[in-house]
Amino acid sequence: MSNEPVSTSLEPTPKRERRKEARPRELLDAALALFVEKGFTATRSEEVAARAGVSKGTLFLYFQSKEDLFKAVIRENIGSLFPAWNEELNTFEGSSADMVKYAMNAWWERVGNTAASGIAKLVMSEAQNFPDVAAFYQADVVVPGTKLLHRILQRGVDSGEFRAMDTDKAVYTLIAPMIFLMMWKHSMGACAASANIIDPQKFIHMQVDMLLNGMLARSAS
Repeated sequence: MSNEPVSTSLEPTPKRERRKEARPRELLDAALALFVEKGFTATRSEEVAARAGVSKGTLFLYFQSKEDLFKAVIRENIGSLFPAWNEELNTFEGSSADMVKYAMNAWWERVGNTAASGIAKLVMSEAQNFPDVAAFYQADVVVPGTKLLHRILQRGVDSGEFRAMDTDKAVYTLIAPMIFLMMWKHSMGACAASANIIDPQKFIHMQVDMLLNGMLARSAS
């Protein structure tokens, strides 16, 4: 019988192998941080590689171009969230009003309150120069996002909880506060002396309350 040690799946993965597997995530994190800090055009590929601790050549082993890197940043940080969110809607047992509140708060926790909130500004500012990236954002974020919100509103209309409405257009009443918060955080807030008065979570709660209940006072009856 051989006395050589038997390798098992419980043995730790070699450090070099773990590092190689982690590189795409490290590159995406570095790219997102630099794109938000400097802008997409102003960020050089070698800067992204240096921040991730690899060579420029290594970056292009994983991403063919800086545009492809940007697309991967969009998908990893926003686009990848929609399958799970759609599944949550499929199994959600609360009211549609509760679902609206949950969706807005979940967006803030997963996107608005993270570096990913800067992606919308980046895409809007670079859309004319990089239409392929803008088209990718439209397909990977805008389309599934509006479909998800449409499902929530239609759920409420179908159940009789919400009044009849044009849900195709009503989705933008939910999207607008999200865009406002991202623009405030990354652009407008820096220009306003009163920037610190906006508490994002309180703002979201107020917007949801106004959307669900309106501004008109209700009579006792």
